[in-house]
Amino acid sequence: MIVDCHAHFVPAGMLESLSAERRLFPSVKLLAEGGGKRFAFAGGVPTRPVAPALSDLAKRREWLAGQGIDRQVVGGWLDLFGYELPAEEAADWCRFMNETMRDGAAALAHFAPLATVPLQSGRLAARVLEEALDAGFHGAMIGTQPKGVGGGLDDPDLDPFWEAASAHKATIFLHPMFACGDDRLADYDLVNAVGRLTDTTTAMARLLFSGHLQRFPGLTLIVSHGGAALPYALGRLRRNHAIHPGAYADPLEGFRRLYFDTVLFEARALRFLCDTAGADRVLLGSDHPFPIGDSAPRRIVEETPLDAAERSAILGETAARIFHLDGAALRRDDRGAGGGQTARRQ
Repeated sequence: MIVDCHAHFVPAGMLESLSAERRLFPSVKLLAEGGGKRFAFAGGVPTRPVAPALSDLAKRREWLAGQGIDRQVVGGWLDLFGYELPAEEAADWCRFMNETMRDGAAALAHFAPLATVPLQSGRLAARVLEEALDAGFHGAMIGTQPKGVGGGLDDPDLDPFWEAASAHKATIFLHPMFACGDDRLADYDLVNAVGRLTDTTTAMARLLFSGHLQRFPGLTLIVSHGGAALPYALGRLRRNHAIHPGAYADPLEGFRRLYFDTVLFEARALRFLCDTAGADRVLLGSDHPFPIGDSAPRRIVEETPLDAAERSAILGETAARIFHLDGAALRRDDRGAGGGQTARRQ
């Protein structure tokens, strides 16, 4: 079974519901512009337009078949996570997103959905995560900046979320936000080319030095885009730890517990990641359907010097284990209501 662990999906039913009930969430605005749709949260700057490919199930099914991918783990679109909303409204917003994600993902048997949680409140994020796991989600996708723009994932307020994830042995996929807070990224599309990597690296460095992976050992954490700069900068992180004895947690201990996707675009980079983290900690990913994603994700695995065991782990064995997947859903006709199997907790 070939598994793509990194993809995004916005159910058409979510957009339809919001269009029909505009007062459903007082701090969320759905804006129709030029035939497209944008969102604005808590009076903030509107998001980018919702790309039609995020919702098109027919094209998604065609792409998956063309790539020989059996299962695709899908999270929402980070622009819509609503971390800027008031906490209680944010919890209801995430529940709404999760309900529409579950219903929308059921239309394609290849999908294994990830939940969204309100990171602006660790207490509420824990509650929504537990509800989602009970509803059959395969884990959750979270952003790097719990305040929308800014904030650290090591904030003590988020401890209830990390505690819940650890207690339920949940799989959490960490994904960068679009806004990275650096004006130098405004040109050359550097937000996508560079900003996402610096955002992830900074967020993860805080988690490593804070010792979160040791404090909450039950959870499984996947870092997108090959771990950004972490594998390459691990020596520097370890040096920072060495020259401040006793001040921070050992980043190597936390790093050894991480998983990574293959969205790297360079076979030498994937080989280095496997040598640094272990191929059993690397999962096939595409970042579909975005242009900056890998449109042929299996190619990098084929082009990288790997033995048979490493290749099998990357292409699906590890993802099947940590996301609790099997092929049962694929034996049903995915033109019908299909849907993924209920997630099992370890």
